[in-house]
Amino acid sequence: MSRLRFVLGEIGQGLRRNLSMAVSVVLVTFVSLTFVGSAALLQMQIGKMKGEWYDRVELSIFMCPNGRPTVDTCAGGEATQEQIDAIRALLESPSMEPYVQEVFFETKQEAYDAMKEQFADQDWFQRLDVDQLQVSFRVKLTDPTQIDIVSDEVSGRTGVEYVQDQRKILEPIFMVMNRATVLSAGLAVVMTVTAVLLITTTIRLSAMSRRRETEIMRLVGASNFFIQLPFMLEGALAALLGAGLATGALWAAVRYGVEDWLASEVGFINDYITTADVWLIAPVLAAIGIGIAAVSSLVSLSRYTKV
Repeated sequence: MSRLRFVLGEIGQGLRRNLSMAVSVVLVTFVSLTFVGSAALLQMQIGKMKGEWYDRVELSIFMCPNGRPTVDTCAGGEATQEQIDAIRALLESPSMEPYVQEVFFETKQEAYDAMKEQFADQDWFQRLDVDQLQVSFRVKLTDPTQIDIVSDEVSGRTGVEYVQDQRKILEPIFMVMNRATVLSAGLAVVMTVTAVLLITTTIRLSAMSRRRETEIMRLVGASNFFIQLPFMLEGALAALLGAGLATGALWAAVRYGVEDWLASEVGFINDYITTADVWLIAPVLAAIGIGIAAVSSLVSLSRYTKV
């Protein structure tokens, strides 16, 4: 019990002597772990969005429209009923059955009605005629990752103007989010290195300021571990406080920024990260904070507690 009181007293004394440095350690650790947590949460959100959106990915097959041909497959003009039936037969054939879950056919009138709901107040829509549109197929896939198999089979057939892979619409969104993750991770690395250097400096100053006490402890037979323990706990305590602040900041950001605001403003995303995900990564942040303190202690104590 007396040893515990001694260690706690040494920790308190060290923190009081280097209070400004200790606060700096807490803040730098807080910033670095906030970036680490942000990168982790971004990747969680990307995973949720991919799982949700890729399940709804469809392949759109647009048949040749009426008018001047834009591609070689439309050299014969508007797609004939025979060409439309041939594409339908292909999509419903036994060879496509493992990949195609359901096929939807959209007529010109249905396409016009769908556009009218969205663009009825636009000037260009007033000049649009039903006959200018084209019929199309929308293919729901059994496994969206195998969309290329169906796309390659249909592309280039006579009567098909172009095939639209909806993944190409989603990929730029994920690319931006992945780049944001990389940026957060890069800043986290820089700030983590800064935290290690700052904790190392703090421990070094603390050890130098108590060099006389260390000499006395050596003379009375104290072990290396007992001498170094207060310094190690000082760094660990500061790092844990930083991890706690980072967890709190991420919780507040997700609770009020994502669950309250973003979820209500952006409705096309159904599955957002939640505060439960923050608590999931909280132990990881704490472990990283302790790891930062451990590395810093190893760098400093082996040199500055020798007498």
